Amino acid sequence: MLQRPAHPYPFRHSTSRCACAKAAAMLAFAASALFVLIWSTGFIVARAVVPHGAPELVLAIRMTLVALLLCGAALYARQSFPHGRRLALHLAAGAMLHGVYLTVSWWAVSRGMPAGVMALLGSLQPLMVAVASVALLGDRLPRRTWVGLAIAIMGVTCVLLPAIARTGTGSITVVLAIAGIVAIIAMTGGTLIQRGAIAGDPILVSGGVQNIGGALVAIAATLIVGEWRWDNDPLLWAALGWSVLGLSAAGLSLLVWLVRHQGPTAMSMLLLLVPPLAAIEAWLLFGERLGPVQLIGFALALGGVLLGRSAPARQADLTEPA
Repeated sequence: MLQRPAHPYPFRHSTSRCACAKAAAMLAFAASALFVLIWSTGFIVARAVVPHGAPELVLAIRMTLVALLLCGAALYARQSFPHGRRLALHLAAGAMLHGVYLTVSWWAVSRGMPAGVMALLGSLQPLMVAVASVALLGDRLPRRTWVGLAIAIMGVTCVLLPAIARTGTGSITVVLAIAGIVAIIAMTGGTLIQRGAIAGDPILVSGGVQNIGGALVAIAATLIVGEWRWDNDPLLWAALGWSVLGLSAAGLSLLVWLVRHQGPTAMSMLLLLVPPLAAIEAWLLFGERLGPVQLIGFALALGGVLLGRSAPARQADLTEPA
């Protein structure tokens, strides 16, 4: 006797599952591509606002608006805000991760640091976190991380030295190179704080409070520099709106979604696409160019980061501001 199949339409059920899997894969690909495109514009925005507004002032307004947006969303979601020591840790992390890092790096870009080079320096942050965790947290790193760090440093040297030696367009002063390194050190310190007691706090609360810390640094920098330039150009307002809604709101949301659905290791690989895309955008929009030695250094640096990041990454290591 013939038996009735367990499912009345087995082939239709299989086809439906296949279609769902394809749709999920297409959604993940679209989200990944959109994230890389959004994240790559971080220093492009900095480069665009320089002729129209003081970078410190723009950042102070941006971080204040982002803090209001995220804190409002956290209140709507009824998330509890930190108090005491946890509040201080969030403010300290934000001061370093958003305040010092973005203020110094935007200052460097406004003084001539190529946007693509600054984005490349930012890609070194996970390796610097790994090395700092050895000294401060007692972590142990595999050999490939040390090898990757050495290769990445060689690559960055190949990118920076020709620009320092060059004069005119595309040149970088020693002060700008030091500023870029200081910015990455600040981002590393902020990330290490995030990896501690506050790592499990809700993303809206963390982002809101940390942007308050960053805004305080940007406001202090604005007062110290004393530059209040703001020409009300439509491009300036568009860049500010994109920074708040595109980079901070959409970009951060996509980052969290991708980490949760694809894992931090896959997310870290996506971040490697940001510096070359930023360099291409800077070339198309502003005419920034890299010489042959710098292009080789770019490839070496990204290869070193790829090698060093091949170990599983923690989610807290991936909160790179743009």
